[in-house]
Amino acid sequence: MVVSAPPVAERPLAATAEPVWARRIIIGIAVAFSALFILVPLAAIFAEAFSRGVAAYGAALVDPNALAAIKLTLLTAAIVVPVNLVFGVAAAWAIARFRFPGRALLITLIDLPLAVSPVISGMVFVLLFGSRAGYLGPWLAEHGIKIIFGLPGIVLATTFVTFPFIARELIPLMEAQGGEEEEAALVLGASGWQTFFRITLPKIKWGLLYGVMLCTARAMGEYGAVSVVSSNISGRTNTVPLHVEAAYKEYNHQAAFAVASLLAVLAL
Repeated sequence: MVVSAPPVAERPLAATAEPVWARRIIIGIAVAFSALFILVPLAAIFAEAFSRGVAAYGAALVDPNALAAIKLTLLTAAIVVPVNLVFGVAAAWAIARFRFPGRALLITLIDLPLAVSPVISGMVFVLLFGSRAGYLGPWLAEHGIKIIFGLPGIVLATTFVTFPFIARELIPLMEAQGGEEEEAALVLGASGWQTFFRITLPKIKWGLLYGVMLCTARAMGEYGAVSVVSSNISGRTNTVPLHVEAAYKEYNHQAAFAVASLLAVLAL
């Protein structure tokens, strides 16, 4: 005779989940923080940008100095983002797929710009490439090469502060996915490039896109490092953040917030 155990009553889902009031409090806190630190500042920027009307807003954007700053910012981002894209994918592939001497050092170097102040990183480039006090300055001046206080210095400084973003998005993603499918493709005769474009890239495309978006937003909004290596000349070496600062210091607040609103739109 087989005696069956009495059935165990299943607990309703509501009893095991958080109380409704707790979930509402958590959601309310998240919404309140988002509104306080994101929506309210953005609303204040756009309110000040349009405080003198649409005509004044448009005039601030088509100002020659503003246009020059926008062009320089877009040019810098157009150079920096592809460089970081190549480096980020290569570094993530190497770290996620291989074990090699110096792997821990590479991870540390990737995280370094996140720990170092952008102003300090800009000063490092001045120390290396400055025409007067830089270690390589005399040699660069002798060969007519100008890095600091020009586009090359801005690109170098921006590249340094932005290169962790793509790599840091891809490394945990590629480690979690594993490399079994890639190994199978290689065993079946696929080349390295075929494996990457047909197996790896489709699996990491959303993480890659998010990393590119973060890198682009940071490249266009970088202020600290660029302010050190740029000569801060309006219409020539001012990026959009530097132009906003210059306009604000000249008490042209509406123009400063107008250009800042454009930067916010580009970042979003």
